[in-house]
Amino acid sequence: MVRFGVIGTNFITERFIQAASLVEDFALTAVYSRTAQRARQFAEPYGVTHLFTDLEQMAKSDAIDAVYIASPNSLHAEQAILFMEHGKHVLCEKPIASHAGELEKMIATSRAKRVALMEAMKSTMLPSFQAIVEHLPKIGPIRRFLSTFCQYSSRYDALKAGTVLNAFNPELSNGSLMDIGVYCIYPSIVLFGEPLSVKANALMLPSGVDGQGSLLLKYEEMETVIQHSKITDSALPSEIQGEQGSIVIDKIHRPQHVEIRYRDGRTEDISRPQASQEMMYEVREFIQLIKTGQLQSSTNSHERSLATMRVMDEARKQIGLTFPADSIN
Repeated sequence: MVRFGVIGTNFITERFIQAASLVEDFALTAVYSRTAQRARQFAEPYGVTHLFTDLEQMAKSDAIDAVYIASPNSLHAEQAILFMEHGKHVLCEKPIASHAGELEKMIATSRAKRVALMEAMKSTMLPSFQAIVEHLPKIGPIRRFLSTFCQYSSRYDALKAGTVLNAFNPELSNGSLMDIGVYCIYPSIVLFGEPLSVKANALMLPSGVDGQGSLLLKYEEMETVIQHSKITDSALPSEIQGEQGSIVIDKIHRPQHVEIRYRDGRTEDISRPQASQEMMYEVREFIQLIKTGQLQSSTNSHERSLATMRVMDEARKQIGLTFPADSIN
């Protein structure tokens, strides 16, 4: 069994545990929270008895082999490095860091300590996304990837009323690009590599982060056009356009229904059955890395996470989005 500790006692951690519990060789053995009471409340339903309010004590503990980090974005790098320095494997929520400089240090620690490090980008691990990868040659030379994810944040109304919650707090390295846009950028990196250039626009909010935005990623013979938002919804699918047809993707952040529409009028459903607990696939991949002694995933690789981070760094530079974490080298 691979014994996991979790950092973060929120809904995403609950989803992670539910999904991970379906994976063979997963065991939850420790919980961290800033308060002992919250740690007890969160751990009780899972029968976990190793509770921590001190991260260094948790990192030193022999009760865990790996840690799942679901803390605010600004804390990812510091916490991941701490645990890796103590020989623990790290599965870190997206975005994996605040900027590329942080991620470079994380990767260096992973290599030095010989522990696995992986960004928990679930979408690229899903069976239907793997179907996209395999069927991409059918649509001929790729000319454009339209990638869209717009989701009205439940915390936006509070911001409009004058209360800045975590989702819109630059102190935590948040905003639409970091929380939503990354879901559009990462698949482009996986499918087509790092772009030659980036152009970005955004609507900035009074709290200092972006509420929505768009990116144009230029490749040698194609482009990726991205729209992301935390202040509007969108029902539009994403689409990969080739000279012989298009691949239509219902939701880029969690591909379920995927269809090829050929130029001659034919359609082909290439969707694949997948579990409703979608985080299961990233956990399975991560545990396999640990059991086989690998430091990184071939899909959510260090270089792909770094390329995604570099795109977001450049986009933030163009739209004037800065974080306190940027001053930490």
